[in-house]
Amino acid sequence: MAQVHDHGGGVKSLAVPIPDNPLGHTLVYVLDTDAGPVLIDTGWDDPASWDTLTEGLAACGTSVTEIHGVLVTHHHPDHHGLSARVREASGAWIALHAADAAVVRRTRSAPPAAWFSYMAAKLAAAGAPEEHLAPLRSPRPLPGLSPALPDREIVPGELLDLPGRRLRAIWTPGHTPGHVCLHLEEEHPAGLPGRGRLFSGDHLLPGISPHIGLYEDPDDTTVTDPLGDYLDSLERVGRLAPAEVLPAHQHAFTDGPGRVRQLLAHHEERLTGLLSLLTEPLTPWQLAERMEWNRPWEQIPYGSRNIAVSEAEAHLRRLVKLGRAEAAPGSDPVAYTAV
Repeated sequence: MAQVHDHGGGVKSLAVPIPDNPLGHTLVYVLDTDAGPVLIDTGWDDPASWDTLTEGLAACGTSVTEIHGVLVTHHHPDHHGLSARVREASGAWIALHAADAAVVRRTRSAPPAAWFSYMAAKLAAAGAPEEHLAPLRSPRPLPGLSPALPDREIVPGELLDLPGRRLRAIWTPGHTPGHVCLHLEEEHPAGLPGRGRLFSGDHLLPGISPHIGLYEDPDDTTVTDPLGDYLDSLERVGRLAPAEVLPAHQHAFTDGPGRVRQLLAHHEERLTGLLSLLTEPLTPWQLAERMEWNRPWEQIPYGSRNIAVSEAEAHLRRLVKLGRAEAAPGSDPVAYTAV
């Protein structure tokens, strides 16, 4: 049975399940417009997820065939996965920020062997042991590598073309390079004080901090700073001071600025804690092994270790940019120490 919640003012949410994932579900929002319902994200491409989405839309008094458009907060499969099926069923347009649209195009065009080779090289440079690299040296087909190409671009700062609604795109890179939050610039239906409502995707969540790793682009050698991007984006969202935040996971909440302050403090504490580990030279892999996660390193699954190392590297890049850490001369793979 689909879990449907009416947030008032022509906004409802559906809890669309994510298979075999501790997050449980993605909150897909249904926004009424004068041209028909618009979805904010769609959920994971899985038969059970599709059934839940269609059942939820029926409970909202509409159907997938009536969907006018799909706004995707970012390219991850638990948000963008069902977009193609929605478009096939309804003829709806799909909109995505240009930076994440580029990721989608790259994902669709690159053969699996290229991705495996790139990941093996990245992890080797991060100091991963050979036993972790070995599976990447045997390319195999990967599921879910044909996400839908968008029809429209979400342009930051602009009001979206939604008849009867005022919804403005806010670029919030960090979790992905093209992540966007969507600011509904309308009075809160319950009269809560603040500036409208914010569909926050994975950028601002009530009880967890989103993963911040490296932006993966094999053809771009620019040294990016995803954690710095995320922290800057957090401050920008905090200044909006929305009356209510409607995230893609967990539950809706108020006091967005307070949650922003918590997350900024959390990441500062995290960076300070990592400096205490960098009293000796450590590669990103060695740092990830020593960082605090939600379980011991030995219990972290293979794929999640790749994510953990990416997050360690993102934190290292931030520390280097701040002048609080540096690469140890002559280290190979490169190790870092506190300054």
